[in-house]
Amino acid sequence: MSTFKDPSAVSSYQQTAQAKVPGMAALHRMTHILLAESVPPTGEVLVLGAGGGLELDAFAKAQPGWRFVGVDPSLPMLELARQTLGANDSRALLVEGLIEDAPVREFDGAACLLTLHFLDPDTRLQTLRGLFQRLRPGAVLVVAHHSYAPEARMRWLRRSAAFASVNGVLDERDEASIAVMADKLPAISEEDEVALMEAAGFAEVELFYAALSFRGWVARRPWS
Repeated sequence: MSTFKDPSAVSSYQQTAQAKVPGMAALHRMTHILLAESVPPTGEVLVLGAGGGLELDAFAKAQPGWRFVGVDPSLPMLELARQTLGANDSRALLVEGLIEDAPVREFDGAACLLTLHFLDPDTRLQTLRGLFQRLRPGAVLVVAHHSYAPEARMRWLRRSAAFASVNGVLDERDEASIAVMADKLPAISEEDEVALMEAAGFAEVELFYAALSFRGWVARRPWS
């Protein structure tokens, strides 16, 4: 995660992320659609891992009445998010920290994109519980990140790296990057993802996005 405090990595983050994540703009659009099913026109949305601001910007442009709280451990990434929001900056409270640092109140919806794959299962469960506690009954959480079974790790990471490369051919730098990700990224299987969300209290967990090594789910805090 320290990469997201490196000035060069922060300055290139948006371009790099969009090159690495298949259909990133469509992912943001789908996330907005899922949130809008239960977030009212003047609702408040919690975005965990909001650094960079691409999803905040997409949501703000699609819903002029929504307000946001964006949480991220990297202050430079939050500053980039503020720049990305531009005129919509006044509609977002940006908080440096983790889910524990988010305001404790009932949000109308929440999103956590490209973030949970950095967390080990125990920390991920704690984070999901923190999100659950900050949602009103009936509200939805949308998540998306790397997800694969441990035995398939290298296969899927190589496919994703090939997608991000210029011509689909991997070079030595790509191979080195894959090795680092395989070692540092505690991604888990789809089955374990669903089990963790259910253990955190969520129901109606549904897959809505699948693109190479990335998966996305929408889940709901039960009404009672």
